[in-house]
Amino acid sequence: MADRSLRGMRLGASSLQSEEGVVFVERTNHTYVCTQCERETVLTFAADAEVPEAWECRTCGSEAVRRIGDTVAVVDHSGDKAARTHWDMLMERRTIPELEELLEERLALLRARRGGSSDKLSA
Repeated sequence: MADRSLRGMRLGASSLQSEEGVVFVERTNHTYVCTQCERETVLTFAADAEVPEAWECRTCGSEAVRRIGDTVAVVDHSGDKAARTHWDMLMERRTIPELEELLEERLALLRARRGGSSDKLSA
């Protein structure tokens, strides 16, 4: 039985893979400057990758724009859509009078379930 036991290395001790024959892709560094805290962040991208003009600042979460030489890139926000809220989506489906009618129906149902009159809640 002892001759059939598995012997090996410790878990996580080292990898059996080697880096022979591995060719890394060319890389370029790009600097981004935060518009709020003015902190610089250097990011590494593949040389053939499309580099974004803006990035999120790691420190404060604001927008950081890419620095090109001594100037920073101009980011065009004209095509950006405003985030739609739940209220915006609701207003696409219902009007205010419809919503008031639905509210009254739900309140009447709740009042009926409680067994109370509508006078108690309106006071």
